[in-house]
Amino acid sequence: MKRNASSTAVLDDDRTEPGGPDQSVDVLRTEFAFTLPRGYVDAAGTVHRTGVMRLATARDELVPLRDDRVRENAAYLTVVLLGRVVTRLGTIDDVHAGHIEDLFASDLAFLQDMYRRINSEGHTHVRVTCPACDHGFAVDIAGSRLGE
Repeated sequence: MKRNASSTAVLDDDRTEPGGPDQSVDVLRTEFAFTLPRGYVDAAGTVHRTGVMRLATARDELVPLRDDRVRENAAYLTVVLLGRVVTRLGTIDDVHAGHIEDLFASDLAFLQDMYRRINSEGHTHVRVTCPACDHGFAVDIAGSRLGE
């Protein structure tokens, strides 16, 4: 797999050779932008709502298991794990578990759901159906609040 500058990876297996029968290249998206429902409030009172989460690696899921905070309280695994995969939170580029600890509960739940979706399903879209007309469509849950 080769990485390019836009935080995606180009798959280099036989089925995606440029110039091959289908003339296409599969691209693996590795970073996902998001907007928190409430936002992280820093010490100066600045609210940071936008951010970026990257796909987790095996190391991201294994390293927190050796963390003393996780050994003492298994629920802390989520905080440490999200601290590793959230790469930007507003203007903060060095996100760590301390930032995740200070999120509102609704923002933590949002990031947990997003983590599950991008790492198991590979995207942040969910199929929904309009209750009035029964029309189905996809919604990107990583965007801003519904209705905005």
